[in-house]
Amino acid sequence: MRLLRSTDLALRVLMRLAVAEDAATPTTRDVAAAMEVPYTHAAKVVAELQHLGLLSARRGRGGGLALTEAGRGASVGAVVRAFEGEGDVVDCEGASPCPLHTGCRLRVALRRAQEAFYASLDPLTIRDMVAAPTGPLLLDITMR
Repeated sequence: MRLLRSTDLALRVLMRLAVAEDAATPTTRDVAAAMEVPYTHAAKVVAELQHLGLLSARRGRGGGLALTEAGRGASVGAVVRAFEGEGDVVDCEGASPCPLHTGCRLRVALRRAQEAFYASLDPLTIRDMVAAPTGPLLLDITMR
């Protein structure tokens, strides 16, 4: 399974903020620059993370992004589901429906594999993801 760019960015932002407690709070522009993504893309991801209650954003002088307690304890599986959606891995009933969609075993097998993927991520939290040696490495990512 391949994650969307927004899912990958959301996880990296949460992880980076989890280790940035004593550092200056980065802005969305800082996040975009550090992660080498367009500002508009970073802004959409940050807005969704804020909507999910995983981070807070303050505008103006002294503002920036901060991880909430809910963000620190968030399940990696839940974050991935929130960004990836609950849809099937393949679109069997799209604009050109697959002629096998009513009796295909592949769709069911792929759905089971997708659920196993999510289930393997569910017990992991953002806090778990930044335990050593990852946390110290994340601090080397500059967000200025």
